[in-house]
Amino acid sequence: MINLILSIDYNYLYMKKILIIEDEVEISTHMAKFLTAAKYNCHFCYSGKGAVELVKSMSPDLIFLDIMLPEVDGIEICRQIRSFSDVAIIMITAKTEEVDRIHGLEVGADDYLCKPFSLPEMVLRANSLLRRAKTFNDESFKVNKQTFEITYQHAQIQLTSLEFSLFYLLYKAPERIYSRNQIMDLAYPDLRDISDRAIDSHVKKIRKKFKIHQIEENIIESVYGAGYRFVCP
Repeated sequence: MINLILSIDYNYLYMKKILIIEDEVEISTHMAKFLTAAKYNCHFCYSGKGAVELVKSMSPDLIFLDIMLPEVDGIEICRQIRSFSDVAIIMITAKTEEVDRIHGLEVGADDYLCKPFSLPEMVLRANSLLRRAKTFNDESFKVNKQTFEITYQHAQIQLTSLEFSLFYLLYKAPERIYSRNQIMDLAYPDLRDISDRAIDSHVKKIRKKFKIHQIEENIIESVYGAGYRFVCP
């Protein structure tokens, strides 16, 4: 299959670049219409073959990546991209493909959309991921890795070592979704007795400690069927 690459609206070359890797032309076209209206510069790639090379050559700011692609699937493409780039990636999956969706998050995707998805929601997801690097300010949080203490809004929040390991993993990649398996592997690499329930318990305790200090923002958000992410206050 010939890998067809197109670009639209060259007047937006100075805008954020979004690469849509999706083999269904109609879906790609509808996505691009909404994203272009939101002042993004959209590029298309209709096959998995050559997608990684295209990412290297054009350096997009965000990628929409379908899992089911001809020649090379989205999971493998995501894995290869993560070996050289931290570009924001939103996986596109069929509604019934929960295992593939979680697998995509485990190999480094930041978020996901289930077909059929809302195009306005798609734009909001893109805005959120692209905004995080610009708006998140480490100065709002003071994190002490030696004492496991967080200072925020003049409050000093003391976490346990396990709570801090979970918080710090999410905090260092705001808006990125981490599955429970990823949290177990990355936040607790030396512990084998950590379970899903233990992770959920740690999240509840962290939220409670923030609320005790009258901090109402839910900085650790649950993403149904996927895991958790740190939300910029």
